[in-house]
Amino acid sequence: MRSISVLGATGSVGESAFDLLMRAGGAQSFRTIALTGGANIARLAEMARTLKAEIAVTAWPERLDELRSALAGSGIEVAAGTAAVAEAAARPADWTLSAIVGAAGLPPGLAVLDRGGTLALANKETLVAAGPLVMARAQDRRAQILPVDSEHSAIFQVLQGENLETVRHVTITASGGAFRDWPFERLAQATVAEASCHPNWSMGQRITIDSASMFNKALEVIEAHEFFGLGIDRLRVLVHPQSIVHAMVTHRDGGSIAHMGAPDMRHAIGYALNWPARAALPVPALDLAAVGSLTFAEPDEARWPALRLAREAISAGGAAGAVLNAAKEQALDDFIAGRIRFTEMAPAVEHALALAARESGFSQSPRDLEEVLHWDGFARRAAAQWQGAA
Repeated sequence: MRSISVLGATGSVGESAFDLLMRAGGAQSFRTIALTGGANIARLAEMARTLKAEIAVTAWPERLDELRSALAGSGIEVAAGTAAVAEAAARPADWTLSAIVGAAGLPPGLAVLDRGGTLALANKETLVAAGPLVMARAQDRRAQILPVDSEHSAIFQVLQGENLETVRHVTITASGGAFRDWPFERLAQATVAEASCHPNWSMGQRITIDSASMFNKALEVIEAHEFFGLGIDRLRVLVHPQSIVHAMVTHRDGGSIAHMGAPDMRHAIGYALNWPARAALPVPALDLAAVGSLTFAEPDEARWPALRLAREAISAGGAAGAVLNAAKEQALDDFIAGRIRFTEMAPAVEHALALAARESGFSQSPRDLEEVLHWDGFARRAAAQWQGAA
């Protein structure tokens, strides 16, 4: 029986994975090693009982007693805290999905790679903050990374059997998020509630706001650079409101191959779960006649400065990815808390990058987790200070 673990089981990606696992037989078809989650203890316990997990872990230490009570009599081991999440990820499993949100996904992701496991990666921050470290660790441990972001899964699928050297450029698409049709001058007044409503995808609040600011796409550009080894000159972004074309690869002969499908994360998760095979999935086949038309546009970087910051981070190299990612997380926290405006997130990130660039060692890629965490802390402090400096 194939063994699996799901890190971030109670988030939107984790819920989609749970749906697929249950449709494929649940505990009758899979041996579930570990499930981890955050504050939704009732749902985590329900999933753990249903899949008969060996261990359930909440990242919140103060919720341990609640989790223990919810799983009393089940025989399922319980634990809490970030170290416990990493320990659960280190337990042998054939396939591990990392769907943890933010930089918190990096330590457990490295734990999976350290044991030579297969990491289905939905946590883009892992590669943004520590791409060279993560890819080198995977190679050294002979571990496998399978992309689960819809765009990177699309690129991965389109490139099967292709030679990367023939690729002229890769295009990833962006829906434009909640504010793609807003007047530019209105963005400064955007509320958290307004930024939290995505027109196409059903996602958590943080990633939905990141979609509106295009920081989500900025991270995906860096992730594509790290995972596929593509230079910034071979990476493009197009605004595609229908979210049907997820990525397109253009070759040097002028031909382009696109991956298309309904905006449903179960496709990318299911592809990674069954790779290298393709299995039937509960995702509707694309009906282009029903869709009617597909539109594309160049992104306006005055509206979405995050894309410029991504290019600059790739050009800078070194610790720039770790700094951009952590500063973005801090700026997002500050926006949600009402400390800064929607349009002030990008300036806060740019401020953190400028300060970091003056620091010794910024031009060197972090060699280990401790160095990544050093830059993470620096960037968060710098981004938080921007509010007072602005």
